[in-house]
Amino acid sequence: MKLHEFQTKQLLSDFGLKSPEWGVAITPEQAEEIAVGLDAKSFVVKGQVHGFRRKLSDAYLVYSPTEVKKAAGDLLQRKIADDGGVKANSVRRVMVEAGVIAERAISLSLFIDPAVRGIVLSAQNCDAAGNVAAFGQAGVQQLTLGTGHTFPEYDVMLFAARLAIPDNARNAFSTLTHGLMRAFVELDASRIEIDPLAIMPDGELLALSAVLTIDDNAMFRHPSLFALRADDEREINAQSYRLNYVSLDGDIGVAANGAGLGLATIDMVRAAKGRPANFMDIRTSASSVEIARGFAMILDNPKVRSLLINIHGGGMQPCDKVVEGLGIAMRRTGRSLPTVVRLAGNNAHAARARLEDFGCRIVDCADMWSAAEHAVAEARQ
Repeated sequence: MKLHEFQTKQLLSDFGLKSPEWGVAITPEQAEEIAVGLDAKSFVVKGQVHGFRRKLSDAYLVYSPTEVKKAAGDLLQRKIADDGGVKANSVRRVMVEAGVIAERAISLSLFIDPAVRGIVLSAQNCDAAGNVAAFGQAGVQQLTLGTGHTFPEYDVMLFAARLAIPDNARNAFSTLTHGLMRAFVELDASRIEIDPLAIMPDGELLALSAVLTIDDNAMFRHPSLFALRADDEREINAQSYRLNYVSLDGDIGVAANGAGLGLATIDMVRAAKGRPANFMDIRTSASSVEIARGFAMILDNPKVRSLLINIHGGGMQPCDKVVEGLGIAMRRTGRSLPTVVRLAGNNAHAARARLEDFGCRIVDCADMWSAAEHAVAEARQ
């Protein structure tokens, strides 16, 4: 799970991360008001989209509250693709941050390296725009921090020296490293990036941009964080039922059991020149009722004109359980759609027999490609 930048900074502030003063706005007028309240001569206005890695082209450096309002108005009309370039997300919030003049900047990240069986701190000198810069030794420097227990202070200070971090900032760097390590473990993070981290003339360290990715498999330990992902109402509802659901902007509802199978199905729909409306991955242990809630979200979307269900039934998730969930959703919502199915594995025959009672047009396909083609054809009728 990825968070907005402002959410990341808010969370990591509990672990010692400092950043320039900031506020979040949903209208240009609010953005202007925030800028008025900041003690700054310049301002950075950034669009907030989940899973988005900030680019300079999607941020503004401006010098007055009036310019902040204009920049926010522009960003709030934009759509920004996520890191994978899969989904165009509307910008619904902007972050207004006080501009700072840094002495230096470094790019910092923590991640799990299976080769060393531990968490690694990686850093590189850069300028305030994130471009690589040469200070002291060039290139990426890495330090293995272990698995969440304490690590030698001497190693961190030596690491700071290799990065040529000024003497007056090394204690702050050590404190930040310990805080980020604690955050990584306590939040079940899979990656933390502070890029760039500004080194101020007085030795203070300020995060100018931050990214936090939390391991989805550990989200059950952090129920309070689910609300932070709230951008799309359907996705929020799906999370409450522990369904992986991503809203897209097409007209074909896609359901599969397994993320890999789901993504492959989406690729085939696109190859067949169709447009998926969503991606719903049904987890192995989902009940029929939970599956029904997922299908109900698809059926509630008036843009969806056909369903494509690609299921490979296993021991815990037979095909007929998925079909039962679909039937429940159709009865509850009162809506049925042309449904293209590719069913294989456990109880596939029983599932097909049940589909005949649903009163909608069913197209039974033997393979994924023909299923994708039929789903596209049904959506165009």
